[in-house]
Amino acid sequence: MTDNSPDPQNVFLALQELLEDNDIQAFREGFLDHHIYDQSQFYLDFTETERLELYSILSPQELSEIFENLDFDAVDIKPYLKEISPEYLSAMFDEMSTDNAADILTNLSKRERRSIFTLMAPENVSEIRNLMHYDEETAGSLMTTEFVAVVANQTVSSAMTVIKATAEDAETIYYVYVLDSGKQLLGVISLRSLLISHDDTLISDIVNEHIIKVDVDEPQERVARYFRDYDLLALPVISHDNLMLGIVTVDDIIDVIDEEAQSDYSGLAGVNTDNVNQNPIQSAAKRLPWLVALLFLGMGTASLIDHFDGLVSRASVLAIFISLITGTAGNAGTQSLAVSVRRISLNDDENKSFFDLILTEITTGLVTGAVTGLTIFVVVSLWKGNIMLGLAVGVAMFCAITVANLAGSLIPVGMDRLGFDPAVASGPFISTMSDLTSVFIYFSIAEVFISFI
Repeated sequence: MTDNSPDPQNVFLALQELLEDNDIQAFREGFLDHHIYDQSQFYLDFTETERLELYSILSPQELSEIFENLDFDAVDIKPYLKEISPEYLSAMFDEMSTDNAADILTNLSKRERRSIFTLMAPENVSEIRNLMHYDEETAGSLMTTEFVAVVANQTVSSAMTVIKATAEDAETIYYVYVLDSGKQLLGVISLRSLLISHDDTLISDIVNEHIIKVDVDEPQERVARYFRDYDLLALPVISHDNLMLGIVTVDDIIDVIDEEAQSDYSGLAGVNTDNVNQNPIQSAAKRLPWLVALLFLGMGTASLIDHFDGLVSRASVLAIFISLITGTAGNAGTQSLAVSVRRISLNDDENKSFFDLILTEITTGLVTGAVTGLTIFVVVSLWKGNIMLGLAVGVAMFCAITVANLAGSLIPVGMDRLGFDPAVASGPFISTMSDLTSVFIYFSIAEVFISFI
């Protein structure tokens, strides 16, 4: 099938030409005819002069939709906010969902926020300020207060009237939450259940009381897990005394999943990948701390090799297998690290004791080490025609892989249980540490076999 959709770059150039010709009507029609994602990309590509003209063409409500579709992790939003007048910004924030408005406003100083708040609707300011008080990366920081709620003693007919009145401002209407007179959460009803029920049916007769809900302080990773496990579109957020505070929607959770995956990848790589478009100086500044720290750890490996220099001079053939031992052990440690971090993110270890984990990882290390050690024993014995040399290298490989597997698995688990981010135990760190331990193991075992080699 032929793709007949226009090239985005050609569309963008055509829009620029319309702006330059001051053909406002044609520009509005052409710009707003595209998907909101495309509009947000066009907005970012415009020059500052073009954007300033854009603010006089688009309404605050139209621009609010563009800002709600920007990726705040990939884009530094501050320069864009600085070029918009407080009057326009206040009108734009009044049109936005409160959770997105709160996220964007955190990029401004307190003084700038105050000047905008004085121009906004008081009820919106109150909700936004409440959301900004919650800790980052919690359910409270993700939730929106724009949801549809009814009371238990209503009929379906009156509940539908409430939905029609509040649907325009609600984040989603697929779930309708049932509250008591004190705003405590009693249950939930799907829009489908309301549509197929008789108008005179009481809400209390069809409400689903077995509801999945989260505390306002729940970590965002756990909130994301609820969405994954229960296939939810929205999740109610409650206070410690079961008061309904807001909802987290699936579009916010998609951003969280992406953020967590990026964080894990950054940790495994030992580098911050938040902004891939930094200039060379900024990129170097972000990478150097890890590299310098690992350089000093690597010096330990070099010192060990120097310490065993006499051993190598007695049997120079040992030098051939140094990189083989260290490389394979480093690979095994990195593999174990990746599996361990993934296991932690899935919460698979919650019901396991630390002793059970150690036993599991030791067993895994022994099996992988035994198979790898046996393989290299056969290869080296046949290659060099020396069974004792093959045995020395094979035993060293077995021990090095077992230790590397254990370190790569248990260091992140231990860090997680101590309350630290397990991703800090990065791939480069585990790999460099495996080099150090495997060199020590290799030469220590070689000393035992030196008289036979």
